Amino acid sequence: MIIFATTSTVNAGDNAWVLVSAALVLVMCIPGLFLFYGGLVRSKNVLSIAAQCLALTAMGILMWWGFGYSLVFGKSLAGSSLGHIFGGTEHFGFAGIGAGASNYDGRISSGAFAIFQAMFAAITPALIIGAVAERMKFSAVMLFSALWTLLVYYPMAHAVWGQSGDFSGIANAQSAFKAIDFAGGIVVHMTSGWSALILCLIVGPREGFGKRAMPPHSMVLCVLGTGLLWAGWYGFNAGSALAADGIAVQSFLTTTLGAAAATLSWAVVEIFHRGKPSVLGLCSGAIAGLATITNAAGFVSTGSAVVIGIIAGALSYAACSYLKNKLKYDDALDTFGVHGVGGTIGAMATALLVSPQINPATEGIVSSVIQGQLVAMGTCILLSIVATALIAKLVQKTIGLRPTEEEEAQGLDIADHGEEGYNHG
Repeated sequence: MIIFATTSTVNAGDNAWVLVSAALVLVMCIPGLFLFYGGLVRSKNVLSIAAQCLALTAMGILMWWGFGYSLVFGKSLAGSSLGHIFGGTEHFGFAGIGAGASNYDGRISSGAFAIFQAMFAAITPALIIGAVAERMKFSAVMLFSALWTLLVYYPMAHAVWGQSGDFSGIANAQSAFKAIDFAGGIVVHMTSGWSALILCLIVGPREGFGKRAMPPHSMVLCVLGTGLLWAGWYGFNAGSALAADGIAVQSFLTTTLGAAAATLSWAVVEIFHRGKPSVLGLCSGAIAGLATITNAAGFVSTGSAVVIGIIAGALSYAACSYLKNKLKYDDALDTFGVHGVGGTIGAMATALLVSPQINPATEGIVSSVIQGQLVAMGTCILLSIVATALIAKLVQKTIGLRPTEEEEAQGLDIADHGEEGYNHG
């Protein structure tokens, strides 16, 4: 997010763009993420992925309305010990949120800003489930995600984007550190990616992992999901300009080029490594490029976006194909390799390639942004690892993380929901 000088008049065009962008981000989760993840699991688990995406979206939106928005963007706790973790309580239940101009950016309404941000809070924990797909029961996913959203997502979003946050260099000119994150490279992709790695280690591998093949049941669904995610990402990134202006246009351009470059970069590396470019690789490369450019989208040139995309495709491929095999952890759908690695690369690349000529709002922070970015990234990784481990252990000790061996063998569609994704009759 970026902040410009606020006004007291809501601009209808800017407001409309943010509302449309909110809808595009919703499409990313339902149906985009479901189709992408759902196509990659075995057919006996496809409906469980759909249920998790749908339920997590609904829960994330309601939590955001109840207290999330206020804890991230409120100010009433500034100056208190809790002010380093949460923003305030003054907007619980969207109190004071509506058609009037937002205090965050006066060109759009507070309601438009709040619902746009709700979609970010909803999709972020849904990204994590890819790492533990096919072996974490529905109730555990919901409890873990609720606690994780409260203890990881809200504090990081407040620190980076909140006007009283510790790292929000543009939003808070008095901040000691000038970390920047245009649309969620740190807040969304690093938090979910690093948390996914720890969660999959604690949950453990799928039954039969490494002993028998577990191929995707429908690459067609995966490609469809990739396309919907790519299209929805324009709301995610270009919408984060919070206006239908030149920064939104630049974000649209860099998002497109970063994703395209990563798609082909992944494919080229895969050709050298395996001899053929897989369709799964093309899809994964596209998502890796989108995740990596997210931090930088409104801050860098189109040429820098291409460079970021090339690096993203190559390094994410290495993480998914080499690192995972070397360390033998079961990140089922490569959440860490794509989002964790991509988000981390993108956050650092932003600090190195940020251009005040592209975004004048960064003029005063370029000299300190590397230090700020490193502090924010380090904090993000530490918080994600520690909090995820503690939350996962709590869920494990209370309701349990996994279904029984029999239920896992049968599939989570039947075990968790009593339904099947496909009629085999």
